[in-house]
Amino acid sequence: MKKTILLTLIATAISLSFKAQVAENATDISPLLIGENAPDVEVKDINGKATSLKAILTEKPTIIMFYRGGWCPFCNAHLAELQEAEKEINALGFQMVAISPDSPEKLKESLGKHKLTYKLYSDADLKVAQAFGIAFKAPDQYKPMLLEASGNANEGILPVPSVFVFNTTGVIDFEYINPNVKARLSAAMLLAVLKTLK
Repeated sequence: MKKTILLTLIATAISLSFKAQVAENATDISPLLIGENAPDVEVKDINGKATSLKAILTEKPTIIMFYRGGWCPFCNAHLAELQEAEKEINALGFQMVAISPDSPEKLKESLGKHKLTYKLYSDADLKVAQAFGIAFKAPDQYKPMLLEASGNANEGILPVPSVFVFNTTGVIDFEYINPNVKARLSAAMLLAVLKTLK
């Protein structure tokens, strides 16, 4: 009996702390900071295969871009802009990946639509965005669309669009986070940052 009560209390505490990682709005997030380590989380590739984020980061210095989804025109413009800079990014020794709440099937659509050559990963349940501290509650009008785009995994959470640059030990060397969905890190600025980190 005591064990059952104790386990219930622990489960409740864990559940509450997990929910606390979702901010009420985009301006209330508490993101990871420069110098902090990447969380030990998994993302899914376009085929639905789970991959450790840390395994991706050990391959080479990595740029991770979080975006809201293939339905977002500002995100699509940013994806395309970074695609144009990918060769130069790779020449500097970095790889680039993008993570969104879209399901693997929706990611395939984005790859084809924008002719992207860098990898897209699914965070349909937003556990990765929550671990990064950039998840917030979406306005109610977005909820049906988010549920559909995520394959019924996302019940109304969005990531604040962000760019993180990691070294191969999984430490954040640079980040750009802005709750204004229209304000994005330009490819030119990203390239300038990468040159200083090289």
